[in-house]
Amino acid sequence: MPDRPARLDPESLPDPVDVSDNTEALRAVRAVVDAGPFDATWESLAAYEPPRWYEDAKFGVFLHWGVYSVPAFGNEWYSREMYREGTAAYEHHVATYGPQRDFGYKDFIPSFTMEHFDPTAWAALFRRAGAQFVVPVAEHHDGFAMYDTARSRWSAAQMGPERDVFGDLSRAVDDAWMVRGASSHRAEHWFFMNGGARFESDVLDPRWNDFYGPAQREETAPTERFLEDWLLRTVEVIDRYRPQVLWFDWWIEQPAFAPVLRTLAAYYYNRAAEWGREVVINHKWDAFAPGTAVYDIERGATARIEPVVWQNDTSVSRTSWCWVEGHDYKSVRELVAELVDVVSKRGVLLLNVGPKPDGTIPVEEQRLLEGMGRWLALHGEAVYGTRPWVVPSEGPTEVTAGSFVDEAAPVYTAEDVRFTVRHDVTGDHLYAVVLAQPGDGVVRLRSLRSASALLDRAVSDVEVLGSGTVTRWTRTPDALEVVVEGSTAEDSGPVLRISLTPVPTQPRQDFLHQ
Repeated sequence: MPDRPARLDPESLPDPVDVSDNTEALRAVRAVVDAGPFDATWESLAAYEPPRWYEDAKFGVFLHWGVYSVPAFGNEWYSREMYREGTAAYEHHVATYGPQRDFGYKDFIPSFTMEHFDPTAWAALFRRAGAQFVVPVAEHHDGFAMYDTARSRWSAAQMGPERDVFGDLSRAVDDAWMVRGASSHRAEHWFFMNGGARFESDVLDPRWNDFYGPAQREETAPTERFLEDWLLRTVEVIDRYRPQVLWFDWWIEQPAFAPVLRTLAAYYYNRAAEWGREVVINHKWDAFAPGTAVYDIERGATARIEPVVWQNDTSVSRTSWCWVEGHDYKSVRELVAELVDVVSKRGVLLLNVGPKPDGTIPVEEQRLLEGMGRWLALHGEAVYGTRPWVVPSEGPTEVTAGSFVDEAAPVYTAEDVRFTVRHDVTGDHLYAVVLAQPGDGVVRLRSLRSASALLDRAVSDVEVLGSGTVTRWTRTPDALEVVVEGSTAEDSGPVLRISLTPVPTQPRQDFLHQ
């Protein structure tokens, strides 16, 4: 057996935190809800509107960091899978670290040191990537808080790094003029470690109930006490860190969560009104009523332009959201295509990276972020602050709609194009992002052919963003044909800005004095 990390020393732990009586804390939450302007009903919450800054931002960075990055095996579900007999993680754990009764998930915490964590450098990287907001995981399914919580001793502030890494990064994000966010995956902790209750493991040791618990059955609804704790942990993140994006994972769509979700949303929106800030709640499935928060599709896409802004959260890797060895990384070209496809359909892309347990971001993930930043620096005019056109796209390559549809990269051609529009003081512009270089140097936009009814105005000019020159363009009955010379756009084909003639001003007709 290889050398295993040093186990957690029980004598070194802080005392458990008693959170059994939440009366006063819940009373304080109720006071904020009662003060308005929102109350805890779907009817009231339907008055929410997603902020302009968010719909304009288009691109944010997500971070999965935590104790699961120490074993770095499989994915971020190691804390669950290592207790499920018969899984690859279970067998790996026993072979590498010994039986779970002797070396449990908690014993990875001393090795989660983040000694090289530099929040200023991280924020600078995310800004160079073109991100407008940053959403670190505040707490994952494993129950280990990455922020400084008063409701648990199991946090990065008291163990492992012994530092409020979440708070430090949030401040660095502020300093870099990006918007701070937070994600919560706490809901699934109700059942997440329950495999360890089915055989002899440290999950059954009463000393660790405040970490591994509840470890209940998935088939059972969470109790009122668990729901109270979930609410108050989320309120704590809101009040202590003031995130303007609050992202929730699945399982909050369970019926038992509905009352606390309404309370939480009213609390968050009312707090934001006090701060003078506009905020976003991201959710999956049908956890929130339509129009009360922003819908999020994991590793997903839609087939159409959505009527309201939505979000795709995905990762630079197909393998895992957290750091593991041997990632199957996407390419910058693929990530750019995901971004522009999402934006063309009124979406926002939240792109994940997974830092190592020493506090560094893997070199390949830095390279991917830098690549996104280089592309956006040259072509971001076609992305930031834009809105969908009449149709989002044209071309032969189909995009699968739904969740978890990024198992393989589509092979795009020069006929595959994504459209966006911008209306500003410089005029009205239509952008065409071509997803591959045309072999003959001619971009053919069939949606803009002279016989098309999609474009209700004439084209006044066509330019290429970044490198290259438009030497000729013409509208034929088949396409708007654009000859581009010298285009060296990395990670996509040419990106065109198509200027439209102004809408003519109608002459005033005055009938009063005839």
